[in-house]
Amino acid sequence: MNPRALRAAGPAILLVAATLTVFAALAYGGAADPLATGDPGPFVRWGLPVAKLVVNLSAAVMVGSLVLALFALRAGEKEFDAALDVASIGAAVFTVSAGTVGFLTFLEAFNPQLSAGPEFGAQLGSFLTSVELGRTWLITTIAAAVVTILAFAIRSWTASLFTAILAIVSVIPMATQGHSGDLASHDATVTALSLHVVGAAAWLGGLVLLVVLRPVLTDRALPAVLARYSSIALVSFVVVTLSGFARTLSSIGAWDQLGTPYGGILAIKVAALVSMGLLGAWYRQRLIGRVATAARAARSFWTLIAVELGFMGIASGAAAALARTSPPFTETPYSTTPAEILTEEPLPPELTLDRWLTSWNVDLLWAFVAGFGIFFYVAAVVRLRRRGDRWPVYRTVFWVLGMLLLVWVTSGPINAYQEYLFSVHMLGHMLLTMAIPLLLVPGAPITLALRAIAKRDDGSRGGREWIMWAVHSPFARVVTHPLVAAAIFVGSLWVFYYTDLFRWSMYDHLGHVWMVTHFLLSGFLFVMSMIGIDPVPYRMPYPGRLVTLIAAAAIHAFFGVSLMMQSGLMMAEWFGAMGRTWGPTPLEDQYIGAGIAWSIGEIPTLITAITVAIQWSRSDERQQKRADRHADRTDDAELHAYNARLARIAERDAAGR
Repeated sequence: MNPRALRAAGPAILLVAATLTVFAALAYGGAADPLATGDPGPFVRWGLPVAKLVVNLSAAVMVGSLVLALFALRAGEKEFDAALDVASIGAAVFTVSAGTVGFLTFLEAFNPQLSAGPEFGAQLGSFLTSVELGRTWLITTIAAAVVTILAFAIRSWTASLFTAILAIVSVIPMATQGHSGDLASHDATVTALSLHVVGAAAWLGGLVLLVVLRPVLTDRALPAVLARYSSIALVSFVVVTLSGFARTLSSIGAWDQLGTPYGGILAIKVAALVSMGLLGAWYRQRLIGRVATAARAARSFWTLIAVELGFMGIASGAAAALARTSPPFTETPYSTTPAEILTEEPLPPELTLDRWLTSWNVDLLWAFVAGFGIFFYVAAVVRLRRRGDRWPVYRTVFWVLGMLLLVWVTSGPINAYQEYLFSVHMLGHMLLTMAIPLLLVPGAPITLALRAIAKRDDGSRGGREWIMWAVHSPFARVVTHPLVAAAIFVGSLWVFYYTDLFRWSMYDHLGHVWMVTHFLLSGFLFVMSMIGIDPVPYRMPYPGRLVTLIAAAAIHAFFGVSLMMQSGLMMAEWFGAMGRTWGPTPLEDQYIGAGIAWSIGEIPTLITAITVAIQWSRSDERQQKRADRHADRTDDAELHAYNARLARIAERDAAGR
């Protein structure tokens, strides 16, 4: 297919395939059938899933265009500006469609009588501000509107980056909708859906942008842009596939349930995704490198793109229908025990020694972080070795161990019991903020990335360029300063546990994700400022580092003591209301957790101090060796000059007498 013809036909192929699929899937699954009571009418039953389909497609165009522009194009060029224009158009459609979904959701949930009177407006306003479902779509609509304005108004690298981050954040609330709340492992389901939505958006939106940009891309720039998009699509495919599989486990309990309407629609979506993966592998291996030089390869490539857009439309339509179709494997939404009311999951059995080895509650987000972290690190090491460069084995070992420990903390027994035992929560906190960074920092990931990732010479920014920008940004100069990093490290303890941030992290999964991210990064920054190998704007002298470590350890120990002296229970409405019949009492458990913060938490600090002392000693040895080599090269010229100067001084003193 001619690329100019595809520019007009591509979006039409996507929309037609998605619309036909969603209507067929709704009819097959019965999601648009009239309700026995409180039926909102055919307009809402059919209009709501179609509006959600438009939300999904427009959000993908918004996110994918910004991501591809930042990773594959050059700021200041017409291609970059066109990408931001496409993102702004996608965000505008996203704004309108999200507002429509919010309105139709209100009609479906409350089935009010439509009118222009104040009562209807008051009901709608109350829904949008007081009901979680309404607030979600209100926040989504406002965020999309802000992205619309920013993408239209800005053209610089940094502003585009923050606009892209806001665009990604704006699609996350959609993952909390659908049937996820009625399924087992609500938090795991929401995480899987969030990853699924973001991955699909980057994949689909980038492809649409390629089709739109093709007529303005030069033949010289085209292969590089296609290869960069292919890398984004590959990562997105992995994320979409694994997160989709995790989501399926919560909705399909057995193979025979694939015969249900939900299973049939899911099978269509899976088939479309597999087909897209095969097409992507085909043109990545066979066609991208020849697109600019071989007319036949170019025609084949753009024809495959048209076919892939059709499959993406089918997958998008099936996804919109699945969000409206009841899954066959659900649990009752009515909680019967205190633990279920608080955590939405049953109270686990007593934490015994064997459960420390066998209990798992996988957090898909951090499993992805660790998996990609290990893969890209090892790939970078392999690249260095293939070109003849050396990379110390111990750094790889430290990095892999740190990532594996991250998986164990966020997906193992600590994650399975941290909501029920304060002591387990505190142990996980100490490992996140102190032990894991102590393993990751010696891995020197920034240095490895800067050495392994190829430097671009076309003015665009790849991984290496964005890392260099981050390292030298004013924000990095502030947060990596040892005193600032130490203040964040120890100050976070007091702010987190003595404010409502602690409560937020327990009640809201988003708060839990923020907690893990914050303490992991704050610990990493602190350890890197003390013993890091990676480049930082300012490196404190060794005596200053030791003094900072001693001060941080003292404040950290005082925090643990302050917890031990607590006479009341922290978050009594949570830890004191679980209904546990096993283990220590909530107050005893809190005392144990305080002891962990005071005692075990100091061990990594001591290891860091010892490491600083060793580095200091080795630094003095290296300085002395350099001085000795210089003396050998100059035949002790400096020593001879110094002795001669002393001799002259002695002669003047003798003459003066």
